[in-house]
Amino acid sequence: MNKNLKKLLAFGAAAAIAAGLAGCGSSTTETTTAAAATESSEAASTEAASEASGSDLKGSISLAGSTSMEKLCEAMSESFMEKYPNINVTAEYTGSGAGIESLESGSVDIGNSSRNLKDSELESGAVENVVAIDGIAVIVDKDNTVTDLSSEDLAKIYKGEVTNWKDLGGKDESIVVIGRENGSGTRTAFEELLKLEDACKYAQELDSTGGVLAKVASTPGAIGYVSLDVVDDTVQAVKLDGAEASEESIVAGNYLLSRPFVMATMGEISEQNDLVKTWFDYIASEEGQAVIKGLGLILPQ
Repeated sequence: MNKNLKKLLAFGAAAAIAAGLAGCGSSTTETTTAAAATESSEAASTEAASEASGSDLKGSISLAGSTSMEKLCEAMSESFMEKYPNINVTAEYTGSGAGIESLESGSVDIGNSSRNLKDSELESGAVENVVAIDGIAVIVDKDNTVTDLSSEDLAKIYKGEVTNWKDLGGKDESIVVIGRENGSGTRTAFEELLKLEDACKYAQELDSTGGVLAKVASTPGAIGYVSLDVVDDTVQAVKLDGAEASEESIVAGNYLLSRPFVMATMGEISEQNDLVKTWFDYIASEEGQAVIKGLGLILPQ
């Protein structure tokens, strides 16, 4: 029998007893029994509400994958665990491909990917749950005078066809092409959107979003790409085809480089354990959506 139903039946029996005793005419018994019934009612209601909210759940949820999703995962985990202190959320940032592999092997509950899932991953049973939309910002060092690139020129830079900033109206300075490692969701999305698969000529391939940001900031003539939400004042985000790398441009459809933030599961969310279901319920709640918007990410339509 459902636990809440048992509590309600128990409360009904207590109330019936209280009513019967009240009919015996003892004012003391009547007062005591009525108070006990009220207390029983409040306790049952409180416990039922606690179970309904999921606050009695205990355990852990494990995630692994995209380094670009670190800020989102950390902020969401912190907010979630404040509401559900008995649920521990852990995340490793190993790259999108590695995260999906961990999911498929059963070593984590959720695989984070900053790209759409591949056909082979979908065929394995992984389900693509898009929780946010992110832009990919193209960044250069602070002293670079080139602030707007066409998508065509950007592709030429990464293919090694344009190697000096003077050819794009900038200083006479070699272009240092920085990118992410093979298997990165950011790299996959960037190359697919610009149709550069297997065509990029990287000077350096780094294994984290933070690594690319720091390298471009400290290297004259460098160019790289990072998640829009991590851009800070150590670099410049250039316009692309005249459109700024911003939420407004992405929503309007003017900015080319945007990609999904996916929290993949093996099977549908409805098939997951209660802890994982609670996690996704929280993401879809007003509180969870506020976390996403607070990071400058875009809510999926």
